[in-house]
Amino acid sequence: MATYQPLEPQAPWRQLTAEASDWQQADPALLGTMLTQLHWIRAFEEAVLELAAEGLVHGPAHSSVGQEGGAVGSVLALGAGDQINGSHRGHHQFLAKALQHVAPLGLAPRNPLTPAIDEVLHKTLAEIMGLADGYCRGRGGSMHLRWLEAGALGTNAIVGGGVPLAAGAGWAHKHAGTDRVAVTYFGDGAVNIGSVLETMNLTAAWKTPLCFFIENNRYAVSTTVEESTAEPRLSARGLAFNIPSWKVDGMDPLAVHLAMSEAVAHMRAGKGPTIVEVDVYRFFHQNGPFPGSAFGYRTKDEEAQWRQRDPLDRIASEMIGRKLVTQAEVDALRQRCKDVMKDVSSRLTEAGDGGKRRVRADLWPSPDFRDVGLRSDGSELAGLRYQDAADHGGAKVERKFVDAVADVLDRRMETDPGVVVLGEDVHRLKGGTNGATRGLKDKYPDRVLGTPISENAFAGLGGGLAMDGRYKPVVEFMYPDFMWVAADQIFNQIGKARHMFGGDIDVPFVLRTKVAMGTGYGSQHSMDPAGIFATAPGWRIVAPSTPYEYVGLMNTALASKDPVLVIEHVDLYASSGEVPDGDLDYAIPFGKARVRREGGKVTILTYLSMVSRALAAAERAGVDAEVIDLRTLDRASLDWDTIGASIRKTNNVLIVEQGARGTSYGAMLADEIQRRYFDWLDQPVKRVTGGEASPSISKVLERAAFADTDEVVAGLEDVLADLGEQA
Repeated sequence: MATYQPLEPQAPWRQLTAEASDWQQADPALLGTMLTQLHWIRAFEEAVLELAAEGLVHGPAHSSVGQEGGAVGSVLALGAGDQINGSHRGHHQFLAKALQHVAPLGLAPRNPLTPAIDEVLHKTLAEIMGLADGYCRGRGGSMHLRWLEAGALGTNAIVGGGVPLAAGAGWAHKHAGTDRVAVTYFGDGAVNIGSVLETMNLTAAWKTPLCFFIENNRYAVSTTVEESTAEPRLSARGLAFNIPSWKVDGMDPLAVHLAMSEAVAHMRAGKGPTIVEVDVYRFFHQNGPFPGSAFGYRTKDEEAQWRQRDPLDRIASEMIGRKLVTQAEVDALRQRCKDVMKDVSSRLTEAGDGGKRRVRADLWPSPDFRDVGLRSDGSELAGLRYQDAADHGGAKVERKFVDAVADVLDRRMETDPGVVVLGEDVHRLKGGTNGATRGLKDKYPDRVLGTPISENAFAGLGGGLAMDGRYKPVVEFMYPDFMWVAADQIFNQIGKARHMFGGDIDVPFVLRTKVAMGTGYGSQHSMDPAGIFATAPGWRIVAPSTPYEYVGLMNTALASKDPVLVIEHVDLYASSGEVPDGDLDYAIPFGKARVRREGGKVTILTYLSMVSRALAAAERAGVDAEVIDLRTLDRASLDWDTIGASIRKTNNVLIVEQGARGTSYGAMLADEIQRRYFDWLDQPVKRVTGGEASPSISKVLERAAFADTDEVVAGLEDVLADLGEQA
């Protein structure tokens, strides 16, 4: 007969309740700051809802009315150097951190408005209204609030999307030798998002000082927690990851503060992440100035019961009981906050037709600000020593492509202690699955991080590291198809961050991955990611075809303050080429293609391993073809000078790439060429690609799915046929 041994979780999971004695012993200055912050935030949110009701907030207005106790109680347990990020419903957390920043000694209910607080209220409301005075210059709005100096890393419109980024901040604090911590705020809906659970696992494994702060307001829009999960006590998630967790009444700001203080102490002691779950209630609907009952998913009785537990009333009652404040003073504070917010709103609006308010026209961002800051201006690259292969006059040695990858990473890690390499198996197997990180773990043990299989978590952690500014993450995706697993972090977060948060945030992030067509790894391990990334604003893309170019382009990528995709190819790993002997510090610029073969009949545009195939095809077909290795592929880095000069000479274009037609990079390139050089073309731009389907496992079907030298020869013959010529 089977026997059973009860198992117990290793991490504690406790519910904390503040007793009367805790209120009696609480520091009066702390309580005064709590009360004052709560009233500023409440008045601010009411002003937002009033503007939203008048149609003066473009887009959503996710108010935090009712939930302020969780934000204020937790933020006041943090120090000035600690950092937070949050979700789309994050006004209260942002304001709590900003008010703490501008009033580090606390706030008192009786004190008048200060210029610093007025500026916080003004700039935050301006941002929510999409105005140029806002913290993100109007680009962020209600859902994207960031003020780095205050420790507010940015709120996020993707549910759970900011959680991996906060892990990057926490890792940076720990690795830098500080005792600072990070806090990521999210709601009950995000608890079931994969990126949140992946990040819980990763931070627990690495003992990262990150607090997962769950605001359980019981409704993800209109869906209840009980409908969403069989375990509605959301802090229970911590038990699976060995994360100590607290559950607390979020309508009691002091209880939240006590729980958060314990969680912060745990993290500062180097013991790893924590979870704090607070039960709160949003008094209004998911978005806008109406209660949830107006939409039928909540009852008025339920809403009334929660309103009786208003955190503003709770703390006022306790302070009045201790004679720290009078009801008249509380009422005066409430009125003062409302009056100030009325004044702030009036500065951003003016009388319009029929006496209705409208946004002041002079406060909108200028339309020509649209693309400003989409990527760095490149000034950080000014000190690089650019040197193309043709210009190198010194000694050279033969080096395998994959060894050049390891060599340049080693050199940059040697010279720059901020470079951090992370990905699956990069620390084992003699340099990962292909040897590209060979020897790095032994030399830099704390900067080569083998990760769990969790692309969302470790890519996002890398993004957080990049935005921290102290580190330059080099993240490896074993195969580019895995970008779909981490698509939110790659495209919504890392790619958009600089522009979304105002245009002046550096994101020095390098993503390495390899194309593996021809290896038999099938449909989910073989794609060329260039076409997808080329459609994603904010990314730079490099695709080196020789060891020499890999070193130069990687050096530029690591010097850049933009996210850069570095594409490799398994066919190139074993190939060899000349590199400078003893020189791994030169660079090759973004935006500079290389003419690999001169010709006058047709221009072939290609990259990666298809460069050698195009060269072979031109020789085999006997065509006077000019072959251009593009090298850099993003829109901002295409070398139109070189491309244009060739097209004006040949009047015919063949774009050559290996992968599937549906995700083709060449589609974008062909469109741009025909827009720019239509008058110079003798025929439409021709393209060589793989088939419609992704490569299969079968060797025969795989070969049929991608383009090779034979297909390039056929493409050249097609170009000549339309000219009435033969190869």
